This record gives sequence, structure tokens and C-alpha cells, in this order.
Amino acid sequence: MSQSTPARVFLKGNEAVCYGAIEAGCRYYFGYPITPQSEIPALMSSELPKHGGQFLQAESEVASINMLLGASACGARAMTSSSSPGISLKQEGISYLAGSELPGLIVNISRSGPGLGGIDASQADYFQAVKGGGHGDYRMIVLAPHSVQEMYDLTMHAFDLSDRYRMPAMLLGDSLVGQMKEAIELRPRPEVELPAKDWIVTGKGGREEQRIVKSLFLGDGELEAHNRHLQAKAQALRANEVMAEEVALEDAELVLVAFGAAARIAKTAVRMAREAGLKVGMLRPITLFPFPEQHLARLAETARRFLCIELNTGQMVEDVRLAVNGRREVHFYGRPPGTGSLPTPEELYEQIRESY
Repeated sequence: MSQSTPARVFLKGNEAVCYGAIEAGCRYYFGYPITPQSEIPALMSSELPKHGGQFLQAESEVASINMLLGASACGARAMTSSSSPGISLKQEGISYLAGSELPGLIVNISRSGPGLGGIDASQADYFQAVKGGGHGDYRMIVLAPHSVQEMYDLTMHAFDLSDRYRMPAMLLGDSLVGQMKEAIELRPRPEVELPAKDWIVTGKGGREEQRIVKSLFLGDGELEAHNRHLQAKAQALRANEVMAEEVALEDAELVLVAFGAAARIAKTAVRMAREAGLKVGMLRPITLFPFPEQHLARLAETARRFLCIELNTGQMVEDVRLAVNGRREVHFYGRPPGTGSLPTPEELYEQIRESY
């Protein structure tokens, strides 16, 4: 697909993920259909073979995450995708990926829960994604697109970050950004320098020295040293890879904080507030981990209060409060998922007026 002039096409968000993955060099996909992400395995099954890749519908979500682990250990760029209940089934495998320091992309087009829930847009998987839904003391790169263009661009970026830091990455979308259609540019993958994969497994008796990948450390002090090493990588991410969008923050007295689909609605509410003469801005975290803590800490020096907007009953708001560290009030407005439960810009504008 790489070309000097980007192609402009009309795609669903789920479709954009597929084209972004292929442009990024992904050649192996392992997954299992579940609404509202089923367009991803469907499109990958037809497109990957055209690029010399392989698609495999696994017998379960548990199998697919472990297939991703195996492909990654061999040095391949690989991915899996699912929606909330399926991502829950992948958590043990994600922990093994993190413990083994293996890259790989997991896409979650999240739906409402808990349990089977429904297929409506939800941001209730925030805790699971950014706090580590599997066992152990690990972190995972988490990117939150809010447009179809970002579904394409951030898929490529997630693969690169995952390789650079040798840890799994998640693209956390929802049924709104996954199912909506927008015109986007299929841009060539940016040229980036990545470390050599000198850790790829090799068989015993080969021409090279045998290399293995593992997450079991039983020697005296080994596991502690390994965990400290993993946390050092998380700190490096915090120092170097934070991404956030700033909207009308120059003189903002009230700062909205929203990500993904909720941020699209909040942007309109911010514009309505500005037209009414209210000094309101918005910070949109693009990386949910690493979270833009320093951005919020700086804003707390000038803004009077914050309003966190989420499609859940309150999750990211806890990280906003930690970043603000008690220096300013942090209000919350959320809508738990349900049929037709998306808030309107007018609804958010009323919340802005109450918090202002």
C-alpha cells in the first residue's frame, strides 16, 4: 500500500484498523468473531493473504492470544482482536506476553457489560486495559482513537511502540468508533528506527546460540530484578511516549477530560460553551497508558476545576484526580451503557454549566 500520495477512502473504523495493521507489516492475525468487532477478522481473512500473510480463526479467544504469543516469539508482527468478554478471556495470555517481554497488538472494540451486557458503545474496559487485567505487576501500552483516521494511524503507532518497548499494546476503541464510517487517508507508515529483534527464539542445535523466551524466573532475586526491569520500561513510556490533544485550553477555567467516543461529543459541548462565553477547554488523552499526568498537573495550576466525561460510571476520573492531586475540584459525569444511552452535546453542555 505504501505510496507517495495517500489514498482517500471511506471506511468503517474496524476496517481502518485492518489496513493500518497491514501497512504496519502485520502478517499474522489470530482471532474469533464477536460483535461489534467482527469486521476485523472478516476483512483480515480476505486481505492478509494478498500481502503474503496468514489469517487463522482460532477455536477460542484463549487460543488466539496464545497463538499471538507464539508468532511474536518467532519475531513476526502479529495481532488479535475481540470485544469486551473476549478480551477478558485473553487476560492470562496478555500477562504471559508482558512477562515474556513480547510485542503484539490486541484490539478491543469494547461493548457494554458486565457479563454479556450488550453491543452498545462503552468505556467500561478502562480499568482492565490500563491497570493490567491479567495477573502480576505489569503494564501495557494503551492507545484510544476517537476517529476512523486515528483507528488507522494509531494501529501503526501501536505496533511500533510495542516493538520498541517489547511489551503488548492495546488499541482501545468501542462500538461507536468501530462501526462509524468516515473519509480517511491511507497514509504510508512513517519511517521509524526500531531495535533489532535479537531476542527471537532459536532452536537448539541451530547455527546461532540458542535463545529462549520465558516468564518463569526461579533463581534467587531473578523475579524481583525482572519486575523492576518491566517497571523501568513503564517509566520510560511515561517519560517519552505520552500523547494528548489539547482543545481551547489557553485560558480555560473549566477543563473537560474525555477520551475516545466520549471526546467527540465533548468537543461539540466545548464549542457550545465557548459560543456562550464560558472559558472551557478539553484535554483528550490519546495514550491511556502512559496517562498524561503531567499535562493535567500543569493545567491544575491555572484552571479552576475539571470535569471528567466517560461512557461508564467512573473509571478514568480516578486517574484524573490522582494527577490533579487535590489542588482542584474534579467533577464527573458518566453514562453507563444501554440502548440509546450516548449523551448528547446539549446534555454535556448542561453539565458544563453546572460545573462552571
